[in-house]
Amino acid sequence: MDRVLVIHGLGMNMRGKVKREVFGSMTLPEYDRQIEEAARELRFSAEIVQSNFEGEIVNKLYDAAERGLAGAVINPAGFSIGYRGLTVAIEQVGFPVVEVHVSNPANRGIQSDLSKVCRATVTGFGVTGYKLALVGLKEVIGPKR
Repeated sequence: MDRVLVIHGLGMNMRGKVKREVFGSMTLPEYDRQIEEAARELRFSAEIVQSNFEGEIVNKLYDAAERGLAGAVINPAGFSIGYRGLTVAIEQVGFPVVEVHVSNPANRGIQSDLSKVCRATVTGFGVTGYKLALVGLKEVIGPKR
């Protein structure tokens, strides 16, 4: 079973508590339950982390690469623009990374810096976007490596 890293970025711990008109009422633990279910269906073992600190996420990515994880899904949230360390880490890890946004940032005039270095980007499908990202990773990784 391939292992993948799922990263929730800056402010994701506030989901369901603020900006409900944009992001909905689901809380982060509810996201995680759906992500874990989708990962199991795809025969992935998902390690899910959330941090409001760029360096911590960078370290998680490098650690995942060192441990041989197959890929990652990241919702950078507040880390979408201006976080060069995160961009460099994604470029360096050597496994595919798919960026996810629950809403469509382009609707708010935002273009993520990470989309330039990620394998793909999924936006605007709510929490289902995580499952779509995992399906895409499965396709890229292929059958048992």
